[in-house]
Amino acid sequence: MKNLITDISGVRVGHADDATLASGVTAVIFDSPAVASIDVRGGGPGTREDGLLKPESTVQEIDAIALSGGSALGLDAAGGIQAWLAEQGRGLRIREAVIPIVPGAICFDLLNGGDKAWGRFPPYRDLAYAAARAARDDFALGSVGAGLGATTANLKGGLGSASAQTDGGVTVGALAVVNAVGSVTVGDGPWFWAAPFEQNDEFGGRGLPPSFTPDMLRARLKGGPQATPSENTTLVVVVTDAVLTKSQAKRLAMIAQTGMARAIYPVHAPTDGDVVYAAATGRKPIDPQFGLTELGMVAANTVARAIARGVYSATALPFLGALPAWSDRFG
Repeated sequence: MKNLITDISGVRVGHADDATLASGVTAVIFDSPAVASIDVRGGGPGTREDGLLKPESTVQEIDAIALSGGSALGLDAAGGIQAWLAEQGRGLRIREAVIPIVPGAICFDLLNGGDKAWGRFPPYRDLAYAAARAARDDFALGSVGAGLGATTANLKGGLGSASAQTDGGVTVGALAVVNAVGSVTVGDGPWFWAAPFEQNDEFGGRGLPPSFTPDMLRARLKGGPQATPSENTTLVVVVTDAVLTKSQAKRLAMIAQTGMARAIYPVHAPTDGDVVYAAATGRKPIDPQFGLTELGMVAANTVARAIARGVYSATALPFLGALPAWSDRFG
């Protein structure tokens, strides 16, 4: 176990980003089509193909997921991953046509100091093609890919991942791009809200403060009272090797959203676009009630850990006035 989403066999992750742009793309590639669904709880989401992921929709499986910066302009990223998949002959086959199925979601990173004067077309389609081509079992965390330009209310955001197993041996992994309007740490200290779920000091081993003061519990919001819609968003992908139907994948995504509430304070705000994708590679059967409930419980804890790891691993952007990284303040 590498403590990454790629501990699920048949899942690979690739990044591509641009330091001058201060933005990027992360591609989650499935070696074989995966059953998938989505749960959206933020008030300002930006998604592509979310209608296809509803349990009542016809298409059952997907080939990849695109996560991107760039706000709505980053939705082009899915097209870049489609282009790479098409070159591999991957996709839904309808007679002689082959259509790669690639849902995607974006976060807002247009005001982080990077140079966004890219000309006529945004660069995200080309970045996504490069990310898909670079997909591997091992990948970097922190300020990379879709997490390069991410921020939170008080610290640099980033990309994190974690994995775990149920008592029955079913594996679940999570990947998170943390660009939240709220905070991932408690007050002005080094403690992560997700501390109760930490494993092997994966985000510093600081635990929780001995007590909570009123100041620790007040809202810390990116932009303060001037916070505006769609400037934020945490994006999560949860993958398991369980056998799930599309409706069960939807339920898994819903339960896994609990992990955001364990790691971000506040969460699911009008100015967030929080999204959880859940996908299943279909290798291990589970009980449809207790087994799915247990899997969702473990998935939620894994999401919380991935979010904390994303902030813990991040590095500050090299721009005047950029937010510090966790390691700059507490490392």
